[in-house]
Amino acid sequence: MITLAPGDVRLADWRAVWRGAPASLDPACRPQVAAAAAAVARILAAGEPVYGINTGFGKLASVRIDTADLETLQRNIVLSHAAGVGEPMPKPVARLMMALKLASLAQGASGVRLETLDLLEAMLERDLVPVVPAQGSVGASGDLAPLAHMTAAMIGVGEILVPEGRVPAADALARAGLKPVVLGAKEGLALLNGTQFSTAHALAGLFEAETVFWAALVAGALSTDAARGSDTPFDPRIHRLRRHRGQIETADALRALMAGSPIRASHRTGDPRVQDPYCLRCQPQVMGAVLDLLRQAAATLAAEANGVSDNPLIFPEADEALSGGNFHAEPVAFAADMIALAICEIGSLAERRIAMLVDPALSGLPAFLTPKPGLNSGFMIPQVTAAALVSENKQRAHPASVDSIPTSANQEDHVSMAAHGARRLLPMAANAAAVVAIELLAAAQGLDFHAPLASSEPLERARAVLRGAVPHLDDDRYMHPDIEAALTLVRSGALAEAPGIALPGIAGEAA
Repeated sequence: MITLAPGDVRLADWRAVWRGAPASLDPACRPQVAAAAAAVARILAAGEPVYGINTGFGKLASVRIDTADLETLQRNIVLSHAAGVGEPMPKPVARLMMALKLASLAQGASGVRLETLDLLEAMLERDLVPVVPAQGSVGASGDLAPLAHMTAAMIGVGEILVPEGRVPAADALARAGLKPVVLGAKEGLALLNGTQFSTAHALAGLFEAETVFWAALVAGALSTDAARGSDTPFDPRIHRLRRHRGQIETADALRALMAGSPIRASHRTGDPRVQDPYCLRCQPQVMGAVLDLLRQAAATLAAEANGVSDNPLIFPEADEALSGGNFHAEPVAFAADMIALAICEIGSLAERRIAMLVDPALSGLPAFLTPKPGLNSGFMIPQVTAAALVSENKQRAHPASVDSIPTSANQEDHVSMAAHGARRLLPMAANAAAVVAIELLAAAQGLDFHAPLASSEPLERARAVLRGAVPHLDDDRYMHPDIEAALTLVRSGALAEAPGIALPGIAGEAA
């Protein structure tokens, strides 16, 4: 069970929630939540117009709402804003979104009542996950449409995912012994405002990028040995001079992965080659820059996940509701763009190593890594597949944050586009993982041609894990299952764990 301490949740805990761990709130937050709800009641009693409490929303903020209509106002904002389209967001990401919203509301700056918070927590604990269409947010004024669909389930509207499939929200709540909430003043807006949809997708993309990064380090070291490349470019003296932390740590990892390799020792002297291609030689520089970029994105998302992105914000000590713009997801958009660039480069460098391995002029290995080229095509088309995936990721990597389109009759005249910037990350990470999986197969095949010489002990452990799932390729066979098996090892983290050495971490822990 993950205990969410509002404002102080580690990235490792958000990762655990995304992977399915149950989560609940630290009960120490309850007095602050109750205090903010009481402040909303006092603000209402004062009779002054306050945005989101007794006024309309967005461009309609100047319209005063009678006290008798406040519950209707909050229900209407949920129903009218539940206007998303497209396929539902993945269930693990939707769970993470719920947990993020729960932790945000629990900081006592949004004015929701304890019973409303309790329902969201109970839904998360019982794995009642609303069906949330993934398209419809521009990443400002909060992720309004997606969060409206989440909130609609709380009032008994829409659908909820249960083990049997999608069922009407009211039925799912009833089966779990829960009652739909009747939203009070400010509560509908509090649930809809915020960046939790974008942040959940960005965090999921970050966690997947981290796993692919680790596997790519192992694959790169395997490819270096398969091509009888040099480990001299990983010498720590080179990287200390440049001073980038990620570059230094990446070189350390690659050097540790290759340490003691008999294949490397076999060509340490008398090798006519002076320098390796960039895809081998510049791994610390490229992957180190990726590591630094992902860490920067991780720091941004850690702050965002622990912040409050509602509007207006309630300050109980002064009975004030202050309107601002914390819902604007520009930080998330920038972080998502950084992650997209990093994922793109992981795959791009891996594909270049595949291309090198299948080319006998560069690798010294049999053409397309097959003992009988011509009769067999070997790894010819897996390299083409990798190239296709890399190109697809390049097209997706264009920064989302540089786009904006006015909404709400120009009241919301600059938006972040964080939502679709973050949504693209999981598909991009899946593409990069497949490229790395193909590289692993190619590298292992290349190493087989060096028998009886072996690679280093860490790399041989990784190769043994791979060979336990995919045998050596003698004659052409149906390739798809081989790639899928290798992909499973990449995405599960098993390949990165196999060498038995610590790889540099991004989101709070090393591999």
